[in-house]
Amino acid sequence: MRVLLLSTYELGHQPLHLASAGAALTAAGHEVRATDLSVEDLAPDDLAWAQVAAVAVPMHTATRLAAGVASRLRQKRPDLPLCAFGLYAAAAPGFDAAVAGEYEDPLVEWVGSLRPGVRVELGRHRQPQPDRRGLAALDRYARLVHAGVETPAGYVEASRGCSHRCRHCPVPVVYDGRIRTVPVSTVVADVDAQVEQGAAHITFGDPDFLNGPHHSMRVLDAVHSRHPALTFDVTVKVEHVLRHRGLIGPMAAAGVLFAVSAFESVDDDLLGRLDKGHTAADAAGATALLRTQGIEVRPSWLPFTPWTTVADIVALLDFVVAQDLVANVDPVQYTIRLLLPPGSLLLADPDLGPHLGPFDPESLGYPWRSPHPEVDELQARLAGLVERHAGANPTEMFPGVRETVATAARSVGVAEPVPAPPDSGRRPPRLSEPWFCCAEPTGRQIHGGVLS
Repeated sequence: MRVLLLSTYELGHQPLHLASAGAALTAAGHEVRATDLSVEDLAPDDLAWAQVAAVAVPMHTATRLAAGVASRLRQKRPDLPLCAFGLYAAAAPGFDAAVAGEYEDPLVEWVGSLRPGVRVELGRHRQPQPDRRGLAALDRYARLVHAGVETPAGYVEASRGCSHRCRHCPVPVVYDGRIRTVPVSTVVADVDAQVEQGAAHITFGDPDFLNGPHHSMRVLDAVHSRHPALTFDVTVKVEHVLRHRGLIGPMAAAGVLFAVSAFESVDDDLLGRLDKGHTAADAAGATALLRTQGIEVRPSWLPFTPWTTVADIVALLDFVVAQDLVANVDPVQYTIRLLLPPGSLLLADPDLGPHLGPFDPESLGYPWRSPHPEVDELQARLAGLVERHAGANPTEMFPGVRETVATAARSVGVAEPVPAPPDSGRRPPRLSEPWFCCAEPTGRQIHGGVLS
């Protein structure tokens, strides 16, 4: 079969999911062409060539964009069988079939049968070496920004799934506390391929790099041994930073520059509701521990929930200043609003009901409103500010963020956030793509014309 693989967005990275699916399909004897619609247009000849098409949906933004792609594909090729694959596949509308979880073998089976329906696969399968041939060049994607220099960044995963069940996260909806590791040799070979394309930095995109600490360290050590000049970033839960503190030094020695960590909130009650497994004090401790070993933290936040008050946002900014994290927090993190997709574990929270609206098929989630209108207004103002100044660095953006929150604080009679100290010029390492998997897509992303 002639299979057209499409990606809409993979957080600014060259799409691993197209490369992995393409490798499995090619090994099964199918012809594959792949297009990443976030950086290139779909060639009319490729659409005419295809006998089937599959779209990767590893995150919420990708899924919303994929819904529009499916609609336009239907208009152009109503005869073309369509499948969604990836973490959000079961929620993707407009497709004949969907494969969530470990998708490679099931996707091959679907191409052979074209059987409609939704399949969630969590079995252990052989992971093929991703085939990145035919994808857009690596220099069109996210770059490491460090010490005033930008260098191409690659992307791999040492594992899928997560051993935790944080209640706001989409991963446990599919994996339910399970992880599936990728063989060391497969990861190393994929890194080799990206280094040949010019990668000087690698993101480990596992939901949590220390879910399987011994496996992940074997992967890191093997890659570092083969490419000692490479640097890395990882994603690690606060509780794993503290639990596996003995691994932090070896990670730094192997080239890990920074760790993304889901701090989410400084409200311990909310952290308990989300089942995060840490407190605000733990987040401060993890920050200090990472820094003593030479690794910077880049916190991700969930500032806006139905239980948030303006005072909570003030407390979050005060924490950022107190922990010297102004330069570490991507501005979009101050705007993120709780997503409630189908199956979200939070939907079972009895306290959520009064705030919840009916399912919205356009946003692919359940909308909610704060009982405090000023909170929703603050979120909208912050989101507008960040989108208007897309590309500004965190230190440049913080005064505007602080003033926006201060205005809201004055309006409800609570203390304003403390001002940031003068800019020290510190610029911790980061990626040039600031978006995160739990952020709502911007208007530019939704209306930017993929498959126009």
